[in-house]
Amino acid sequence: MAVFPSLGFGLGLRTDHYSEVLAQRPNVDWFEIISENYMVGGGKPLHYLDQIREHYPMVMHGVSLSIGSSDPLNQDYLRELKHLADRVQPAWISDHLCWTGVGGHNAHDLLPLPYTEEAIRHVASRVMQVQDYLGRQILLENVSSYLTYASSALSEWDFLSAVAEQADCLILLDVNNIYVSSVNHEFDPLRYLTGVPRARVQQIHLAGHTNEGSYLVDTHDHPIPDPVWQLYRETITHLGPISTMIERDDHIPPLAELMVELNCARQIAAEAMAEVTV
Repeated sequence: MAVFPSLGFGLGLRTDHYSEVLAQRPNVDWFEIISENYMVGGGKPLHYLDQIREHYPMVMHGVSLSIGSSDPLNQDYLRELKHLADRVQPAWISDHLCWTGVGGHNAHDLLPLPYTEEAIRHVASRVMQVQDYLGRQILLENVSSYLTYASSALSEWDFLSAVAEQADCLILLDVNNIYVSSVNHEFDPLRYLTGVPRARVQQIHLAGHTNEGSYLVDTHDHPIPDPVWQLYRETITHLGPISTMIERDDHIPPLAELMVELNCARQIAAEAMAEVTV
């Protein structure tokens, strides 16, 4: 299993902040880009990407791999992904443990999988094919969910861990998604944290969500709420220091507002590690 260097604390690179990032060089350790936004022939996104890449480490995060689908892997997509990786030279590449379509139709959503041994074998086989093609390990992120399958025989964290072990891939742990699913499915989020293999957790996402009263929706369009910050503290306590990134996908705030959240993550991680070492 490869060991990637810790990158520290990062932000998602968003178009609203391109000029400010270049002009001010904010104290961000690294940026995560959404791969599909830059899998294009040219134009402004690649223009800014190349300039910002000169000053910051980057990782690539995709939403269209559809690793759990029963459709064949999209070879055109993989070719474009590898081409972008050659250009960006990311520290790592990630996508989601989900499926996004079937029969050639894209649902444009991150749909959960049944937690079964058959699904583990299916996904692990596809992850190994992707890793062989890209020539590197990838990270898979846990998605939030709002339903369960009658056929599921494992917990989500056991399923995620088994896929990572069989495929020899790494894990992107979205702490907000764990919290959202723990409320929606009424499980203890600490069981999730203690159930994943520490050595395979390479990155953390932090984000906000929408409270619909009887359930939570993983909208990534709000500030990080207190319960997610508390779960992040528990995550660092259990798993140790891990590259952490603030992920805002809609209602993009000013960069200064995200910097406040980033510094809050730095402080919480430092406090958690200090408590561990006392």
